[in-house]
Amino acid sequence: MFNWMEKRVLVTGGGGFLGSHVVEQLKAKNCKEIVVIRKRDYDLTTESEVKRMYDEHPVDVVIHLAGYVGGIGANDALPGDFFYQNLMMNTLTIEYARRAGVEKVVAAGAGCGYPEHAPLPLKESDFWNGYPQEASAPYSLAKRMLHTQSIAYWKQYKFPILILVPGNIYGPHDNYDLEAAHVIPALVRKFVEATDDQKPSLEVWGSGAPTRDFVYAGDVAAGMIAAAEQLDTPVFMNMARGEETSIRAVVEALVNVTGYRGEIVWNTSRPEGQSRRVFDMSLAKSKLGFSASTTVIDGLKKTVDWYRENRLSARNVV
Repeated sequence: MFNWMEKRVLVTGGGGFLGSHVVEQLKAKNCKEIVVIRKRDYDLTTESEVKRMYDEHPVDVVIHLAGYVGGIGANDALPGDFFYQNLMMNTLTIEYARRAGVEKVVAAGAGCGYPEHAPLPLKESDFWNGYPQEASAPYSLAKRMLHTQSIAYWKQYKFPILILVPGNIYGPHDNYDLEAAHVIPALVRKFVEATDDQKPSLEVWGSGAPTRDFVYAGDVAAGMIAAAEQLDTPVFMNMARGEETSIRAVVEALVNVTGYRGEIVWNTSRPEGQSRRVFDMSLAKSKLGFSASTTVIDGLKKTVDWYRENRLSARNVV
């Protein structure tokens, strides 16, 4: 039986957004040892650095969350960086985990890796049936290679790589840089600042019509930990709520949560990405009994409360 009290676990990106939630939950399970890997410690795009990481930290399980991530604007401006850095850090981190004798790797995939015109809800069986959205394709295609690596390494080495594909994650510890952030952290920052500073108006990118499958980071962390506990063979599996929520609905919820009373200005000249996205959660429910327990409204309340308390020190606030 799997027992965290006997496991040494390395979490790449453990000081980041999702990693913070994973580490918190591992601590609650009294994990034997948690090695939190940050970019300043090791450059995971460099082979010698990845080898040094495993030489210095022998572990049983790797939870690979490190990535070069950002919103629509950042993906559009730096496509080469998004492709190269993600491809290299994924490939090297997993290859050297195998060489180091790690029992298994749990890695975060990318929902934007699904084909742009895949039928909804998004099913794992459709993942390769088309090209992803062009704007984020360099990033999402690099992340797609995790699935290929998982298949290849099981076939040749019987090395289990568990790929979990989150919906649109949000919650405390996210990136709140308005130029690089994803939609919910950007909106949370705008609403808290506009409310607390009594600004008369607030700009929201796009029309508000697009939908996403928003899932609270703590729920995704719980699902990843459950996968590590229960699965010993490769899996490629969605991890979201399985519910569609529009950007306009998020904005309306944030008006209520923050108490903002100013004008909402919709800037339709700014990009807004795919029109719809929602995930089929049948596989996660059948394999893990997974169901995201935090509603969007409850998750937004938790996120707003956290940001208000940490407004001056939140990550990438400039």
